[in-house]
Amino acid sequence: MKEIEKAYEAKKYEDDIYEKWENSGVFTPKIDEKKESFTVSMPPPNATGTLHLGHATMLAIEDIMVRYKRMQGLSALWLPGTDHAGIATQNRVEKNLLEKGITRHDLGREKFLDEVYKFVEGSRNTIRKQIRKMGASCDWTRERYTLDEGLSKAVREIFVRMYNDDLIYRGNRIVNWCPRCSSTLADDEVDYKDKIEKLYWIKYGPFSVATTRPETILGDTAVAVNPKDKRYKEMIGKKYMIPGVLGDFEIQVVADEAVDIEFGTGAIKVTPAHSFADFEIAQRNNLPMKSVIDESGKMKENCGKYAGMTTLECREEIVKDMEKMGFLEKVEDFNHNLSVCYRCKTTVEPLVSRQWFIAVDKPAIEENGKKKSLKEKAIEVVKNGDIEIVPEKFNKTYFHWMENLHDWCISRQIWFGHQIPVWYCMDCEELNVATETPEKCKCGSHNLKQDEDTLDTWFSSGLWTFSTLGWPEKTKDLEYFHPTGVLETGYDILFFWIARMIIMTTYAMHEVPFKNVYLHGLIRTRDGKKMSKSSPETCIDPLDMIEQYGTDALRLSFVIGGTPGNDLRLYEEKIAGYRNFVNKIWNASRFSLMNVSDEDLATEFDPKKHIISRADKWILTKLQYLIKDVTDDMENFRYSEAGMKNYNFTWCELCDWYVEISKGKHLNPVVLIYVLKNILKLLHPFVPFVTEVLWSNLNEKKMLIEESWPKFNKDLLFDKEVEEMEILHQIISDIRSVRAQYSVEPAKKIMAVIYAGKYTKFLEEKIEPLKRMARIENIDIMEKGEKIEKAVCIFVSDIEIYLPLNELVDTEKEKSRLNKEKENLENFKKSLSAKLDNKSFVGNAPKELIENEKKRLAETEKSLEQINSQLADL
Repeated sequence: MKEIEKAYEAKKYEDDIYEKWENSGVFTPKIDEKKESFTVSMPPPNATGTLHLGHATMLAIEDIMVRYKRMQGLSALWLPGTDHAGIATQNRVEKNLLEKGITRHDLGREKFLDEVYKFVEGSRNTIRKQIRKMGASCDWTRERYTLDEGLSKAVREIFVRMYNDDLIYRGNRIVNWCPRCSSTLADDEVDYKDKIEKLYWIKYGPFSVATTRPETILGDTAVAVNPKDKRYKEMIGKKYMIPGVLGDFEIQVVADEAVDIEFGTGAIKVTPAHSFADFEIAQRNNLPMKSVIDESGKMKENCGKYAGMTTLECREEIVKDMEKMGFLEKVEDFNHNLSVCYRCKTTVEPLVSRQWFIAVDKPAIEENGKKKSLKEKAIEVVKNGDIEIVPEKFNKTYFHWMENLHDWCISRQIWFGHQIPVWYCMDCEELNVATETPEKCKCGSHNLKQDEDTLDTWFSSGLWTFSTLGWPEKTKDLEYFHPTGVLETGYDILFFWIARMIIMTTYAMHEVPFKNVYLHGLIRTRDGKKMSKSSPETCIDPLDMIEQYGTDALRLSFVIGGTPGNDLRLYEEKIAGYRNFVNKIWNASRFSLMNVSDEDLATEFDPKKHIISRADKWILTKLQYLIKDVTDDMENFRYSEAGMKNYNFTWCELCDWYVEISKGKHLNPVVLIYVLKNILKLLHPFVPFVTEVLWSNLNEKKMLIEESWPKFNKDLLFDKEVEEMEILHQIISDIRSVRAQYSVEPAKKIMAVIYAGKYTKFLEEKIEPLKRMARIENIDIMEKGEKIEKAVCIFVSDIEIYLPLNELVDTEKEKSRLNKEKENLENFKKSLSAKLDNKSFVGNAPKELIENEKKRLAETEKSLEQINSQLADL
């Protein structure tokens, strides 16, 4: 008889168990050509602070994947790491310095970067501890960082290769510019905010044009019309002088298919330097550009009296001046999609800037004598099934984004990150692109200066699956563990990261980075609202929940109820509910272990010797179907369904039925332990800590994390016995329901008469658990008999069960109680009906309130039906 603590206290065990796992080396897979490999590259958390719910969800799901594959016998590598997160980290450190009254410019680049490195090291240590807290069984011996020496080498190598292949170029193009971050942003780093703004209609020489940004008129160089628009046919190609707030300026009229004939007057002003659409029109029509907004978001010196104003200040002043000068025709409200920086939410300024780009449309990847562009290849590998996205609905989103992808701007005007490996010769102006700092220029000059910009964070993280395994060296790890098995992450970074990984890997490795993409949803509040740092009351801190409820309960709350690509609602009561389930696992195991001997634990289960009862056959059959179904779910990324099936089996089949039936003389210790061992294995990927603690009490040589996944055994299916046991359960459940309906006290034992037909012998054999579990004192089981008056009758299959009412309740007392309750319900129904018949109430009350009152009326009517039925029985 094992002595196990009465209650499971998670924090008493979790840290010690994790240390035991890590020290054992089980997280570190060996290269074994006889084994299939399975790799997950952990999406690297930003090196800016603490674990949030998105990370915690990712860690829970990925750990389930990895533990499952490890138990299946694969060489399962889960490679951890952190991302330097250039803009985010630099902003964080700058903010910390500003609190001391210091700017990065006060320190200079070198000293500022020292401050960043100190901050990052502290943050990375915090993140490591938090990842361990989640029970993540990742290989810490292979941990990487996007700025470590090996990955920095990989970044420089791929930059040089792409430059030599004419895929990386430097040019003047319009970019998204954040005045606050003082840096460019990629298209997918721009968020959009719905805002009601003003649409200004302006008299524009012979035209009438509309704009939400009248300040950009100072940079106009053309008017564009649709070539099919007959109104402007004679004007196309001509130049006009337009009266403006700073005097007359010249524009050219151009024809362009992008102009919508139906919008407004069909003529649009063109500001090539400050609008993406206008830049494209200018490129197609060879128009000049005039830049009027600088990188701080202020009007330039060429803007006359408006110079130095912010764009909003300039807009206000220009509108006043246009009104005075008679140029303003009308102003309307306009629903506008405002572009803002994804990091700091500052309004983004489209600016023409000299930046580094990756050409995504240039033919580059040669296959079968034909060259494909980076974009074409990235689309192809998803279309042909080399990469499968789960859920499939995101394929459409991915294709739409990829098909509309423009050249990727990869340079950033920040100090922290991978400095662009380009050196400019100060004597001959030659560009020197190299993986290491060149000693001298091709011209012989030593006067070289490195490009001050850094690379987009997504450039380095785009190499994550292969650079972390040793590329550009041809390492054994790279050969064995790549391509990876699954990339698991939130659907919100499908474009940020996943698409870039596919682009970079298909170019560098000529293979896909991963075979599957599993996208989890966002975590939302109980009401479906987004959790926000600005509303702390809506946020849940995963570490607080671990402290209070244990890691296993938190992990279950992320998985059960969540499906790929759909958002998940999370609240504290849900986590507390799964803590109760963890306790249920503990209690069932504790009962089992307290009722078996060491000899029982050492006995190997033999079906021919150890199966004794129908209950044994029933639980073994249920277990086999569970193994089959859960394995199928795990193979097909249905983790919520697998978790729920484990939950239901453990709570219902094992605890509520088999453990209860197994009490006393019905106990079969060998079968009980066999079932317990298998359910602990099935539960382990989901709740690793509590299952490992319990496993340590089973006298096994290996830890549970090292055990094999259970296999379906068709020889342990007993469908006939299952049918009989299901009938027994239904009888007990229905009797319990009647007891509850009539408010029979739990301790009170009642009488029952059962006409069992062909099940008579079976129920006679099961009379002890039937009496015990249904709380019956005397029971008569016969093949058939007459209907019994004044008794509640229950039908289960062909079985009739009679429960005499005088055994259940004091008839007169119960009639009195029910009549009183009926009177109250009838009065309530009358009042609800009157309210819903009132036209004034129905006409003025909110729709939700009316629906709620209708629902209450329906519930009241149902309760009245039940009471009338009970009164009729009495």
